Amino acid sequence: AMEDVCAKFVSQKISKTRWRPLPADALQPPDLFATGSWDNEDNRISIWSVGDLGNVGLSGEYQGEPQLLCDIRHNGDVMDMQFLDQERIVVASSTGTVTVFRHHQNNQTLSANQRWEKAHYHVDQDTSCGGAACTGVICNNPEIVTVGEDGRINLFRADQKDAVRTIDNADSSTLHAVTFLRTTEILTVNSIGQLKIWDLRQQRNEPSQIFSLTGDRVPLHCVDRHPNQQHIVATGGQDGMLSIWDIRQGTMPVSLLNAHEAEMWEVHFHPSNPDHLFTCSEDGSLWHWDTSTDISEKPSFLHQGGRSTTYFSHNTINQSVVSAWLSNDPTKDRMEITNLIPNQTLSVNSLDILGPCLVYGTDAEAIYVNRQLFA
Repeated sequence: AMEDVCAKFVSQKISKTRWRPLPADALQPPDLFATGSWDNEDNRISIWSVGDLGNVGLSGEYQGEPQLLCDIRHNGDVMDMQFLDQERIVVASSTGTVTVFRHHQNNQTLSANQRWEKAHYHVDQDTSCGGAACTGVICNNPEIVTVGEDGRINLFRADQKDAVRTIDNADSSTLHAVTFLRTTEILTVNSIGQLKIWDLRQQRNEPSQIFSLTGDRVPLHCVDRHPNQQHIVATGGQDGMLSIWDIRQGTMPVSLLNAHEAEMWEVHFHPSNPDHLFTCSEDGSLWHWDTSTDISEKPSFLHQGGRSTTYFSHNTINQSVVSAWLSNDPTKDRMEITNLIPNQTLSVNSLDILGPCLVYGTDAEAIYVNRQLFA
């Protein structure tokens, strides 16, 4: 399926890739995406169109590489990026600043629409070098939640100058990522292997629940919530392991799946087809985890007994293993895993999926688009 993938070399290390969300009633596949870069002298936020739709090859495959529509300079490394709506993108910087950029579609320009300087900072906001990286941002328009290296959680509202709420010492370690569980609850992951749930209706600055990887306190880098079943959460971290959690029960993951050989940078459930999950890693791989297919003809490794944590070693994975998001759910007892980039060498830092389309970005200064993910 590699021939379905279109590469664009961009002379920037890409740290984040995000599809522009489609209007609720849209039937067409996504057509625009944004990228952010890191570790370059001059980092940029860029908006791309997926390329020439009319240009289809003989066998029906899509041709034409992504086209740059506009870009704008960004101060610091882009640590995270989320679309707030069709026009605005919220960007987290290594300087601690959070910026909302607006994409003006009439003349294809980007402008800084709103900025929270040093939303994250060490010691105090006034010292010149006090900024702490803003590591994660999540949006539920008009609300924006940010987390950072300083262990702080901010709740902003678009078009409001001051934070609606700040939890200053939410964590004594670095917070790496955040997601909404529901409109009033967020979930954070940190550098000592903990998930914490925060109820934003509560005035107290303590989490309502804490979950923890046992043993090694492996830093967690990324988190995503199942789009339909809000109690199912996936995380990934420094050891490349995919952890699936059921936040209704216990304080430990219900399954641990061994995939990557280095840090996992992002994990995403497919937003409309959550039997499919995608992860990308420092090791240059991008795994597609598919629990939807019946792969009984293929070799399988069955569960022994009840709700035990399942470990798979790399050689066991091969092409297919048996498990599911919740290993105690008998309807989902098999899984197929495919590496979508067989011979990539440098880190795959970010991925995003929408409809049949996947976009990912790498330290090889390239962005890749696959528009026929399920072909």
